[in-house]
Amino acid sequence: MKTLFLSFLFLCGGVAMAQNNDAVVPPVPSEEPQVDGGTQVQSEPIYQVVEQMPEFPGGQAALMDYLKKNLRYPEIARDNEVQGRVIVRFVVNADGKIGDVVVLRDIGSGCGEEAKRVVSGMPKWTPGRQNGKAVPTYFTLPITFRLT
Repeated sequence: MKTLFLSFLFLCGGVAMAQNNDAVVPPVPSEEPQVDGGTQVQSEPIYQVVEQMPEFPGGQAALMDYLKKNLRYPEIARDNEVQGRVIVRFVVNADGKIGDVVVLRDIGSGCGEEAKRVVSGMPKWTPGRQNGKAVPTYFTLPITFRLT
């Protein structure tokens, strides 16, 4: 019988870590307006990189545990042996709530929808901080679906 294996990797805002620890990456606010109920809302920018990136409560290990407990391999994906990586981007708002969940890369057969469902239901995060202030920050999370 086939078993399910899910692995989780982290990309902080889609930014690769620099080899040189002295490198400084300035914050890059997004120009994309937030949408609320079909109307554009003028609010503070959404940052892609901040001094302190958002963090799941309890850290990376707690995030992996949350995903293992809540993510379900879609039956159609399992039946058709669909495997691969789904990449989800979301905003950790200044209050820690998750918003604007978007599947950037999907492998089909319901995997993208399942990843989006689980990410949308996450508890509040510790928000990203810039100049000592909590700010909305993009976070990119790849989730690998693999049958073993």
